[in-house]
Amino acid sequence: MSSSAAAGGLVQRMFQLKSDPLTGKSEWVVIEEEEEDDIGHQTTPKALLATTSYLDMLNDSRRNRAYCLAIEKAITKPCHVLDIGAGTGLLSMMAARAIGLSDSNGSSCSKGMVTACESYLPMVKLMRKVLRANGMDGKIRVLNKRSDELEVGLDIPSRADVLVSEILDSELLGEGLIPTLQHAHDKLLVENPHTVPYRATTYGQLVECTYLWEMHDLVHREVDASDGIHLVPSGMADLLAVKKQQFAMHCNAIKDEIKLLSEPFKVFDFEFWRRPDSFREAELNIKATNDGTVHAIISWWLLQLDSEGTIFYSTGPNWIPCPNVKDLKSSFLSSGDWCDHWKQSVWFTPGSGLPIFKDKEVQLCAAHTETSISYELKISCDETEAANLDLHTQDCQIVLLPERIALYGDSGWRDLMLNAIKKAKLSLTFGLEKPSYVLNHKHPLELHQKVDLLCLVADDSIFLTVAITHLSKTSRVIPLFPGLGKKGAQYLQKASTANSYTMDRIEFIRKKDLQLNLQGSLQRKINLFIAEPFYYGNDNVLPWQNLRFWRERTLLDPILSEDVLIMPCRGLLKACAMYLPDLWKSRCCLKEIEGFDHSTVNTTLGGCGGLPVTEDSPFLPYFIWQCGETKILSEMTTVLEFDFSKPVSPCSGKAKAQFRESGTCHGFVLWIDWAMDMDDNTLLSTGPDKRHWKQAVKLLNEPVEVGKGDLFCTELEAFFDPSNGELVLNHAFLTNQR
Repeated sequence: MSSSAAAGGLVQRMFQLKSDPLTGKSEWVVIEEEEEDDIGHQTTPKALLATTSYLDMLNDSRRNRAYCLAIEKAITKPCHVLDIGAGTGLLSMMAARAIGLSDSNGSSCSKGMVTACESYLPMVKLMRKVLRANGMDGKIRVLNKRSDELEVGLDIPSRADVLVSEILDSELLGEGLIPTLQHAHDKLLVENPHTVPYRATTYGQLVECTYLWEMHDLVHREVDASDGIHLVPSGMADLLAVKKQQFAMHCNAIKDEIKLLSEPFKVFDFEFWRRPDSFREAELNIKATNDGTVHAIISWWLLQLDSEGTIFYSTGPNWIPCPNVKDLKSSFLSSGDWCDHWKQSVWFTPGSGLPIFKDKEVQLCAAHTETSISYELKISCDETEAANLDLHTQDCQIVLLPERIALYGDSGWRDLMLNAIKKAKLSLTFGLEKPSYVLNHKHPLELHQKVDLLCLVADDSIFLTVAITHLSKTSRVIPLFPGLGKKGAQYLQKASTANSYTMDRIEFIRKKDLQLNLQGSLQRKINLFIAEPFYYGNDNVLPWQNLRFWRERTLLDPILSEDVLIMPCRGLLKACAMYLPDLWKSRCCLKEIEGFDHSTVNTTLGGCGGLPVTEDSPFLPYFIWQCGETKILSEMTTVLEFDFSKPVSPCSGKAKAQFRESGTCHGFVLWIDWAMDMDDNTLLSTGPDKRHWKQAVKLLNEPVEVGKGDLFCTELEAFFDPSNGELVLNHAFLTNQR
């Protein structure tokens, strides 16, 4: 952040990195502290925070009520309250009301004071709007700093008597809870302060679940695939893997697929009222309640907000009760209503899991650092796969999200991709535009090509790169690897022997040098231009923001051969109307929260429901299968088509979809089906019934009741602008009168 002088006083500026998913380029955007509209009101860039979890969190009524009750119990007299990570200022306003500042004309120390600390400038701007709307802008001191930058005597007049905070993620520690509390106790709080929350306790449970196993064990799934492609060669299990960490997930969505292998067990207590340790370990003996294989440890936390132990909040899955419920002075609060800001956490056990037997004990070592919690099941030497691991894979290891590991091990997806590659090779080699048969990947056809083919992998697909070099002994491959870079090259070197290719058939050419290189003395042309599409590190994007390869295809048009094959050749933007009550409730516009007006944040946070007619809710990326209760109400219709055989251009389309179910429509879900060949025999769907991809959700301003049958339909019209990667969707609900 930097500061500069301006008319009317000092203006603070903050630079935020903004990425363009269609170009891969990033630029620094200036966010100014004092930004006013035409009538002098402070503003925040529209929907700047729409993809964050703030709105979902503020719609969590159980959370809000629990904090309100606990703050009212903790603050019974004038005092100094420090709110760390203040957000919209909700907890600060609760504290100010408890002190009595909301009824006074000042905020002197004799009457108590509230200091709100928030490091993210756009949030600070929003907080000030909320405070002004509630008449508290002069009664709460707002500091745009990290809490560990605060100094007593400079930023705050004295140490605080009470700490209120909500700096918790699904794992509990990921937002820096421990170092924040350590600094606060060392520098900012009185001895023995009151804190809200008072303590947090983490719990875990051993589970068996095939889907959770699929999300991390690519080694054994490749053995089952038997297609000759080895993304993780023997002895290199860590070459392509998920990070050893806990992953946030809505485990309620797969509860019918989960076999519980133990009772819930307590792991760690974290006290907010005293300085926490940076590192601890716990040795636990867990008794198995069923025979099975431990594929994962599901964990959650229980928040005790008051010192007496009467106010609780839990992120536990809905199959719990807590094992220590009798020890609590109030009933154990389960996870309750669906919310997305806090989920359960999943820790994957190594390899194919640990077999356990009912009534036998398994040893579990839990450890926490300042920012994470990890687990290790004690496995005997003959059961562990560690001895088979290549200790030299760390430098070239590629870490992927669990969903991509699950996809790369999916035999159906691998079949589809391999058949598409083989059909393309035949077409290019022998001039067969539409082969009348589909090749079986388990019996690869030996390709005796008339010419050497040059293939460009336009994205970060290591699968396509390995598959092409494996299937054809003479093709040369240029992987762009825009995200993987040198690590991708190192990976290919490690995987070469297991996949029967040599590195001399793979060329690494920087994109900016491609045209000059290929148009040199050999005048080479690209015969196959291919992508999954997949871009490393570009995971939380809307489906059409993966069209970056289309732009690359356009820029590289001069070096594409006349008969070049583009894969995928087309993209079908699909849509359907859906019943999404939990998601809609979590994203709906705010009014009052525990007596405080929050309506001023709705546009900035991307709310739906109650917006002005001129406002529109944003597209948001979600795994639909994890969005609580859902139901598809209409046909899945194609709204528009992207033709990748031609240079990138604006697209538009219109379609109608009949309703096949009656009910409440909360919005539309959109995705792209990728046509790998022109005859659509090889079509890859990424729709709401698929788990490996995120879809785009467009929530309605207000839910609409719909009926099923030919009389009821919705009309959708979409426009795609490649200059900014944005898509506009218009809709209308129609009733056909006969």
